[in-house]
Amino acid sequence: MSVFSNALSALNANAQAIDVTSTNLANLNTIGYKKDQISFEDLVHQSLGSQINNQVDVSGSSALRTFRQFAQGSLETTGGNFDAAIQGNGFFVLKNSGGQQVFTRDGAFKVDASGNLITADGDYVQGWNAAANGTLTPSGPTSNLVLPSSPVRAAQASTYFSVTANLNSNGTVGSSSGDFQTPVSVIDSQGNTHQLNVDFTKTAANTWTYTVTIPSADLTGATGTTTQLATGTFNFDASGNLVTSGLPTNGQIPIAITSLADSANPINLNWNVLDSNSRPLITQFGQPSSSSSTSHDGWQSAQLVSVNIGDQGKLDANYSDGSTVAVGQLATATVVNPDSLVALSGNQFAVTAATSAPVISAAGVGTQGSVVGGALETSTVDIAEEFTHLLTYQRGYQADSKVITTQDEILQAVLALKQ
Repeated sequence: MSVFSNALSALNANAQAIDVTSTNLANLNTIGYKKDQISFEDLVHQSLGSQINNQVDVSGSSALRTFRQFAQGSLETTGGNFDAAIQGNGFFVLKNSGGQQVFTRDGAFKVDASGNLITADGDYVQGWNAAANGTLTPSGPTSNLVLPSSPVRAAQASTYFSVTANLNSNGTVGSSSGDFQTPVSVIDSQGNTHQLNVDFTKTAANTWTYTVTIPSADLTGATGTTTQLATGTFNFDASGNLVTSGLPTNGQIPIAITSLADSANPINLNWNVLDSNSRPLITQFGQPSSSSSTSHDGWQSAQLVSVNIGDQGKLDANYSDGSTVAVGQLATATVVNPDSLVALSGNQFAVTAATSAPVISAAGVGTQGSVVGGALETSTVDIAEEFTHLLTYQRGYQADSKVITTQDEILQAVLALKQ
């Protein structure tokens, strides 16, 4: 009877293998699908005397083990505003209708009536939304990603400005070579632009005074052509570097603009003379005085034109003034042992007791893969490979069926001899 049990176990194994292969083929075009691979194993007879002469009594085959292959699928450019694909490790993070955190490689997202970024099944895409002041901090707890609800972006008053410039060390006190001016634009709370003027005047060797002025027409009750907002002195060392010891804390010179003629709120500015690495933005070298750039953090109001997923999963809002503002960022998660995840419907996965704690962060951080906007990851199913497997399992099934019929014929012959 062992012949029948061996053949039956092989029939079951090949049937299961055919079932897995058919599932793979059914998901040939499923976005981000990771194929299953089956592993056959021998079944060892567990009765007494199973080992005779150090030989293991093998009693058939099993195909109970399947492995999800988390290989990288090829990326296909779609141009869809809310399409995204992961290149490398990681999953997109979702929250389903039951509040459960789940993961997927399917980045075909859309937007619901409330502005939430969701999957085709209505699960919420997780990430980080920008703060009211436009600051985006992709760390800490995640939440549902929500697109801007207003078609108009409110104006943001400038809070700082900077000037990157070189002052001519060969400039002569009292001459044009010892004087340099550069304009700087700032924005008030109503979105109106004000043109400040920063005037540098050499007063002694390695010493320049600065004066920041604004047109008096921009202020209520101001007289004259311009109104002074701030003044002070910059000192440079023998190498032309700005001496920072006498500067205000963090190299920020406070400048307040009050009583604006357009009735906007006062503009409280900091003039940043150091960059984010505490390096001076103003130097004194033997070159003609010039400014290479000026910047500020304010913006005018503008119409929202479109929103799309950009590089590293940032939600970029595009406005009518040509500016692009990141209003959110997709979260990605990596799992050390992804094969321990359990597959759910909708091409999603959930953690199990055997799964290591997922590491959630922005794309491109640590071992997280990068996110490519306007693209989707194709299925890892290879149709030629799957059909080859299908034929192999089919022939195995036929061979095992033949074993059963042959053994049945032998038994029938034995019974006939007895009769």
